Amino acid sequence: MSEFGLGANSTTAKNVTHSKPLRLSLNENPFGPSPLAIDAIKAQLDETCRYSDDGATLAQAIVAREKVSAEQIVLGEILDPLGRYLAGDGPPGGEFIYSEPGYTALVDAVGPAGGTVIGVPLDKNLQNDLPAIAAKVGPRTRAIYVVNPHNPTGTVSDPTAFANFVREMSSRTTVIVDEAYLEFEPDFAQRTTATLTRSGHNVIVFRTFGKIYGLAGLSIGYAIAPLNVAKSLKHAGIDAPDTFDRLALAAATASLRDRQYVADVRAKVTEERQKWNALFESRRIRHSDARGNFVFFETGRPHHEIAEAMLAKGVDIGRGFPPLDSWARISIGLPRENTIARAAVAEVLR
Repeated sequence: MSEFGLGANSTTAKNVTHSKPLRLSLNENPFGPSPLAIDAIKAQLDETCRYSDDGATLAQAIVAREKVSAEQIVLGEILDPLGRYLAGDGPPGGEFIYSEPGYTALVDAVGPAGGTVIGVPLDKNLQNDLPAIAAKVGPRTRAIYVVNPHNPTGTVSDPTAFANFVREMSSRTTVIVDEAYLEFEPDFAQRTTATLTRSGHNVIVFRTFGKIYGLAGLSIGYAIAPLNVAKSLKHAGIDAPDTFDRLALAAATASLRDRQYVADVRAKVTEERQKWNALFESRRIRHSDARGNFVFFETGRPHHEIAEAMLAKGVDIGRGFPPLDSWARISIGLPRENTIARAAVAEVLR
């Protein structure tokens, strides 16, 4: 019997007792960092008595990868400070447009800084509704914030349509593209909108080492920004050397050298995601075309009920995403964890 059945294998999901629930709620990479990153961290341990450097080595590694000047690189997990900065850079009430539900680190920072958040519902395919977002842009728009692939649905926009949208909108306002999950796509290089930043458009592209690179616990990322924007952000104290972690800088720099690691993680995640899709299709469970390291599916029940039922079976799936309250997101874990989680879903939704 398949792992989705209710035979012998189903016992893995029946009120499993774990010292801790399986944490499949935060889109972490459970396969761990690159061996090069681990070696780099170990090499820095004796130097943790020293303050961190200014990040120049990491910045140069990013320059080599992104083909932009070092002055266009802003280091750090900057979405929160970027939101505060942009909201305060102009008259109060500047509007920030984003897809709803969505990842809210940037827009959560906007309100306290005097900005106004405008949520645009996803389209029928649970993708960023690009025409609807464009229709909301007006004289008060300070920025558009789009996540591609989207979180929590995992959907990725058509590359041509998305590039055209970003190009057109960037002539009217700042466009921030969060590509935290884009490297899970094999054609990442063709899909990234960093090409528009390179060619002079008003586009800020954000990346993080916390997802495919497995460095969530070290909190390191970067943005590629137009030169004038990057200079303003640095002048405002974003990218200040005293915010950097020595171990994070070393691990991130080493990670960029290990291209095989990224390809291997991508392949492992894709294999596990396909197993999830097989469950959904066999049970006729509606689901998004997720491309990141998580899946998103319709449960037909309030999220809190599903989350409680899954937790009782030893699987933490985290929070819901209103207004899609009858949908659930589950992060892709290690293969054995995914087997337990799929069996639990098969029982909870039977």
